[in-house]
Amino acid sequence: MSRTRTLDTPGSTRGAAPEFLVSPETLDAVSPSGDRGGMIIGSGPKGEPLGTSILRPQPTRMATVGGLYLARQIALRAMATGAWVIVATGRPAAWKVLEQAAGQTPDGNQVPLAQIRRLTPFDLPRSTEDAPLLVIHDGGAVPQELFPPRSPWQTTMYILPYLHPQAGNGTAVNTADLVLLQRLPLNQAQLAGRIWYLQPPQVQQLTTLQDDAVIALGNMVWTPIQLVTKQREQEILGPVRRGD
Repeated sequence: MSRTRTLDTPGSTRGAAPEFLVSPETLDAVSPSGDRGGMIIGSGPKGEPLGTSILRPQPTRMATVGGLYLARQIALRAMATGAWVIVATGRPAAWKVLEQAAGQTPDGNQVPLAQIRRLTPFDLPRSTEDAPLLVIHDGGAVPQELFPPRSPWQTTMYILPYLHPQAGNGTAVNTADLVLLQRLPLNQAQLAGRIWYLQPPQVQQLTTLQDDAVIALGNMVWTPIQLVTKQREQEILGPVRRGD
């Protein structure tokens, strides 16, 4: 896990300013607005909204472990903030919903806000504050790093269907700024404990999460989040669930 950035939950005093997991009130205090990459991902233990800055002025890595639903929901919300979303995948049919959600131009052409590409290297568009870029790498449990985040306002998100024993050896997981973990079987939860130096109660918690729950894991962060899906998202993705 990267130690180059500080992630804080609401009320934490670590770091100069909170990043990734903050309440809307905290976000208002440290930023003129939350419209560039900030999104509400779910609610906390007391029902409070929890936001995550997926797209930031720094090159960013993140990973989701446990299912395609969560990854597609994040992609939809990134699009809603004005981000370009490029998906490199070996299962393009699973991501067609993003293209459909982006809609069409008045002349009937597909809006290029979401692009589905093959899982091979290609040149990425330039990312800027006005056009942030989310690159989704859907390449299995031990992905090769084809699209490392090198530019400001670029985030590469790795989609891991499960936690593989070799996952901790690569940069996708080991240097991620943020990892979202859904429920894991005991052997994978124990593996997570070894990769991220978790305490036994945290390992146990990973095995008992509900289908609509995730753990946000980062530098000095361990935050349970209950996923919240809006009506329009349910029309596109169906109800909240774990898995593909």
